Amino acid sequence: MTEWSFSRNWYQLLIVAAVCYFVGCFNFARFISKRKHRDITKIGSGNPGTMNMSREFGWKIGVITFFCDAFKGGIPTLIVHFIYRNYFFSGSDICVSDAARYLAALFVVIGHIFPVTNRFKGGKGIASTLGAFWLGLACENPWFLLLGFGFFVLIALYIFVTEWGSMGSLIGTAGFALWQGIIYVLRYGAQNNACFAAVLLILFIINAFTWGAHRKNIWRLLSGTEHKTSVRKIAGKG
Repeated sequence: MTEWSFSRNWYQLLIVAAVCYFVGCFNFARFISKRKHRDITKIGSGNPGTMNMSREFGWKIGVITFFCDAFKGGIPTLIVHFIYRNYFFSGSDICVSDAARYLAALFVVIGHIFPVTNRFKGGKGIASTLGAFWLGLACENPWFLLLGFGFFVLIALYIFVTEWGSMGSLIGTAGFALWQGIIYVLRYGAQNNACFAAVLLILFIINAFTWGAHRKNIWRLLSGTEHKTSVRKIAGKG
């Protein structure tokens, strides 16, 4: 392990943030819908994401959109992890990768929700967030790749049974963040230093953005007026 000084190398994280933001700006739902000579932002709910794509084009296109967005969040997370996995912050025992990989994920999500390429009007960031956490946890232990997929299945079953698509999505992002947060606390203990606080803060901010993008859904859920997502109807479209 090599010592890494934030005061000397902060610009590297700035570059990571900028690159990942522009990666996040590419919206697969808009790309795929335009290939079908339609604009997903002008049909259905208008949201360029998995649920709206599934309703308008069928579950197969929805699944393709989900995994494209998931890997958009996950692959930058993996790349940054491998770049910084052998470094630790000077003055602490915190691995730089633990913060850097989720900083990358955060800016992919920000780019997805607020893309400069589409007047800062994008999707809600769920798939990219889930993908980033899924592959981010796989960096901890390869077996987490399988466990994470199992968690995806549980989320899908929850949505299938309850038809609360937005709630299932939010539970999924919060669950993955909590899983990663527990690992960090068990690894490092409750350390009183800025590096450890930054790692947990980044996990919280990722969730804040995805939950914030769903604020209208949350208010409708609380008021009992949220539209349900019928997986059976979507599956019927093929």
